[in-house]
Amino acid sequence: MRGWFPLTLGLLALVIGAVWTVQGLGFVDGSVMSDERIWVVVGPVVALAGLVVLWLGLRARRRP
Repeated sequence: MRGWFPLTLGLLALVIGAVWTVQGLGFVDGSVMSDERIWVVVGPVVALAGLVVLWLGLRARRRP
């Protein structure tokens, strides 16, 4: 069960970052974040941080 929390957190950050990026690019309408260029920058940063946390969680699970 080691590493499950970083895996969950990393996956969540990855999905949220992707959604924020798509909203910032204007592909999702009906949100305050739609067509706001700040989310085009913040989204990939959050997604990248999620990938790093996901990688760290996978490394923690492989250690004996």
